[in-house]
Amino acid sequence: MSTIPLTSDKLKFVPVLARPARSLWRDAWHRLIANRLARLGIAIVVFFLFLAIVIPFASPYNAKIDSDLANQLLEPSLQHLMGTDEQGRDVMVRIAHGAQASLGVGLGAVSLAVVIGTLLGLISGFAGKSVDLFIMFLMDILLAFPGLLLAIAVVALIGPGLFNSMLAISVVSIPVYARIARSTVLSLKEQEFVTAARCVGVRSSHILFRHVFPNSLSPILVQGTLGIATAILEIAALGFLGLGQQPPYPEWGAMLADSVKYLTSGAWWVLLFPGFAIMLTVLGFNLLGDGLRDALDPRLRVD
Repeated sequence: MSTIPLTSDKLKFVPVLARPARSLWRDAWHRLIANRLARLGIAIVVFFLFLAIVIPFASPYNAKIDSDLANQLLEPSLQHLMGTDEQGRDVMVRIAHGAQASLGVGLGAVSLAVVIGTLLGLISGFAGKSVDLFIMFLMDILLAFPGLLLAIAVVALIGPGLFNSMLAISVVSIPVYARIARSTVLSLKEQEFVTAARCVGVRSSHILFRHVFPNSLSPILVQGTLGIATAILEIAALGFLGLGQQPPYPEWGAMLADSVKYLTSGAWWVLLFPGFAIMLTVLGFNLLGDGLRDALDPRLRVD
């Protein structure tokens, strides 16, 4: 609190309250909300999360008995807003319930990859020498293979299915987060606050997880958000190849695979709407990730 004089002849002072400084995370949230594209991304992500979480409970769906061969390939109408597929199943219902598989695998795969990759990166960057060399050598081997091709190889090895697809995508994504965490640790471990903690006898593990890890969260969160979009594309690709969710359960990539053969017959809706759902979801997470990157950039912070 400071004071300012009212007049030069009479020393009268009034208190002036300084505006409290906002924390980094609160300031980042305000700048994220102020970004129009980020708000659009948040709206898209919340909408599809609503489909994935609420719709399966609010409107139960049994994919095994959903066929209605009398209503095959009906065009969009008031009764079926997105039309029906080759087995007479409502496309909109299957897209809504397929969101659980696509988003669930995307979020699960990225969460697992973030935990394992970040842990490996923190240990590699902080331990140094032979440990760093060994861990990064393993990560370089994984990065040498194209991501989707490696995911296909993993699924082919352990068998098709939604859970196996999630494991495959997470394995492919681990090196990305390991390298990000390692590079952040390498830039932080020589900072003054780390040196001060070492001088007063703080354990290395305590320094790593109490001081270094919180300061490395920003790039990992940004990459994780963008990684969800990539994971959704990869699970859709695995489903398109028949390695993801198995029939008759709905999944956006599998719905695309089933509908390709009907595109030349004029049944455009069976291909358009699942593809649009994938595109819109990926767009939402990309916009959110870009907004987070700008919001968490300390160079843009205004005190």
